[in-house]
Amino acid sequence: MMVSLALLLLGALAAVVAPRLLSRGDWPEREPVVALWVWQCVVAAVLLSFALSMTFSAAASWLLVRGHVFAPAPRGVVEAYAFGSHGPWTAVLTVLLACGGLWTAAMLTREVHRARRRRRQRRKELLVRSPVLPGEEPRGEPLVVLEGERPGAWWLPGAAPQLVITTAALRRLKGRQLDAVLAHEQGHARARHDWLLHCSGALANGFPQVPVFAAFRDEMHRLVELAADDVASRRFGRLTIALALVELNEDRGVFGPGTTSDAQLPQRVNRLLSPVPRLTAGRRLRLTAAAALVPVVPLLVAFVPALRALG
Repeated sequence: MMVSLALLLLGALAAVVAPRLLSRGDWPEREPVVALWVWQCVVAAVLLSFALSMTFSAAASWLLVRGHVFAPAPRGVVEAYAFGSHGPWTAVLTVLLACGGLWTAAMLTREVHRARRRRRQRRKELLVRSPVLPGEEPRGEPLVVLEGERPGAWWLPGAAPQLVITTAALRRLKGRQLDAVLAHEQGHARARHDWLLHCSGALANGFPQVPVFAAFRDEMHRLVELAADDVASRRFGRLTIALALVELNEDRGVFGPGTTSDAQLPQRVNRLLSPVPRLTAGRRLRLTAAAALVPVVPLLVAFVPALRALG
């Protein structure tokens, strides 16, 4: 069936071409929030293309599925899809796509369970390092200060997010730098960046050979940090958050030669110290609207025969 093949090819083409197109230019660094939205729309379009392809292939292969999918549709609409002309490959394609869908669901479920397990473990470790004193009640304070010789600040996601900062960080951060770091972490918590990281990680781990999913994971890790940097810089200034990042990480060797796990930190600091103008409001609006239309493309491909049959 041509519609199913067209949707499959559309999803495959988007999965290969989209990362190359989105990597061109510097606009994602100038507008990380818009870039986050664009990436989500592209990945949604890829997944929707494969899901619709599976649905139409199943409808062509089995009458039972066709009856459920096209139950309210007029006879002319059903005939427009030419289900009788399908070949033996249709059932095979359906099974393969269904396996891919089940694998995606399994990866997402595994990632959710792992995230919950990690969160419980980190909260247990936090309770060990910051125990509840006799007579106190565990209230889940939004800010927790830990004794530590290494400067650090991070957030624990969950129903009641907590910001954790070490005493070494308190000694190093000067003036409004502490406020900037807290604003950065609050930006993560308010935007629920943890969900983006979990979903992108699950797709990339489940389908490591699909370019769009691997690029989606890498870009989510980079863009959420840039977006949180912008949240802090709008309140306390770019220089303040840049100096705070240097104070927190200069002992980790991330600003020297060589490659580390925090190799993006120097780029983030340079971005804050050498800002480029933001996109105009009109261009941001056009990018947002265009991205919202990307998932509509597979829907249009899927419904073209029906629309033609209805005149």
